[in-house]
Amino acid sequence: MEPEGANLLELAREQVGEVLRTGRLTIAVFGLGSVGLAVASVWLRAGARVVGVDVDEDKVKRIASGDVPHPEGVVVETIRSSLRKGFFRAVTDGAAAVKSSHVADVVVPVLYGPGGPDFKALDDVVTTIGKHMRRGYTVIIESSLPPLTTEERVKPMLEELSGLKADIDFALIYSPERVLVGRAVEDIEVRYPKVVAGVGPRSLALAEALYGNIARAGVVKASSPRTAEFAKLAEGVYRDVNIALANELARLARAVGVDFTEVIGIANTQPYSHIHRPGAGVGGHCIPVYPKFLSWLGRLRGVALELVEHARLVNELQPLDVVRLLLYGLGSRAQKRVRVAVLGLAYRGNVAISTHSPTYRIVEELLRLGFEVVVHDPLIGEDRHLGSLGVGLVGDLAEAVRGSDAVLVTTDHDAYKRLSPCDLSGLSAKQGLVIVDARDVMAVTECCDATYIGIGRGVKCRGDGTPQAPELGGVAW
Repeated sequence: MEPEGANLLELAREQVGEVLRTGRLTIAVFGLGSVGLAVASVWLRAGARVVGVDVDEDKVKRIASGDVPHPEGVVVETIRSSLRKGFFRAVTDGAAAVKSSHVADVVVPVLYGPGGPDFKALDDVVTTIGKHMRRGYTVIIESSLPPLTTEERVKPMLEELSGLKADIDFALIYSPERVLVGRAVEDIEVRYPKVVAGVGPRSLALAEALYGNIARAGVVKASSPRTAEFAKLAEGVYRDVNIALANELARLARAVGVDFTEVIGIANTQPYSHIHRPGAGVGGHCIPVYPKFLSWLGRLRGVALELVEHARLVNELQPLDVVRLLLYGLGSRAQKRVRVAVLGLAYRGNVAISTHSPTYRIVEELLRLGFEVVVHDPLIGEDRHLGSLGVGLVGDLAEAVRGSDAVLVTTDHDAYKRLSPCDLSGLSAKQGLVIVDARDVMAVTECCDATYIGIGRGVKCRGDGTPQAPELGGVAW
């Protein structure tokens, strides 16, 4: 049954806001991952009714029961409260969701595979929407996409399947999500302006009317969906290139005895300098993928993105640099049976997400070298890939470090920032513990008998309890 409510394309801006705030607008959110759940909660907080759609039956059942898998309390409470009030429901039937809603908001991921972007999840959702939408319907795409996808892939599919014309019979909006999981609701509502684009002027005006009721930082109108798509990817590629630059400069800083963390602090006092911090590599759903989208598009259009591709390679190889630092610290002991505790599976601190985490590459290389490996993470309880490798994942730090010859800190969890070399040395109870801090998060004021090497700091402890200036390697002048 079609829901009550007017064609949004025919409403004035003030009327759109009123329909939203008074609960007369129903939005089907496709994709109930970490971002999708945050997007759903934002619509609910704005006054809309929401139907959450996902192909994962177990996830849908969990959410429908009030067990909301999300790190943000505001998301969990909003979904639970809305379930009780009847403003939210979770389903697997996308067709029914389209029929019972005014708007479809698509937040499913586009992945990157061996042959290029994998559009399957997006295509499946767009097909469902196109088959069941009606005149006056609104489609919003929030997924990060290669430029031209909305105009040259989504729009033709919707028009062919529905028999309707975009920007005349239905609205088609591209508005990329710009969030950091862990503070996603705040990012959408407060921190960042909402970027919107439409396939025509009516769609763009509706996008501005809808998101003007949500984003306190305002709405930024892009001239076309391809511009908004490009801008979203450019944000991530900027970070990937900057991180690669930091990783390369950190290697040179270690070689000449310079603490790169100090360099960053000094250089970034200049307003045009925004050097990032080096690390163990780059993970997550976004930054490792966006450069590949643009490189793929560049190859199709005959444009080589050499800097982008080199930066991606630098960051993909960065886990091997972490292992190299460990071998340097171990010295001759690297030839023996070594137990290594890897602290952090999550790709980023204080989130329970391990997608594309550099820890996986580090663990695989350690196993190749014949080391015994255990992984600790305070937020992730189990992991199929580590299990397939025969590597234990534990939540007790003392259990992970006990008896270890070396510790690698690969994630900047707050729990690790409170540790010192002496803390880890005491937990290990092994003389001459080697610590490689691949996120430069530990406080190093005393060393006990540990050797400490920071990814950007170099060697600060030599295993004899003496702090020292950073150095790693020598220079032949």
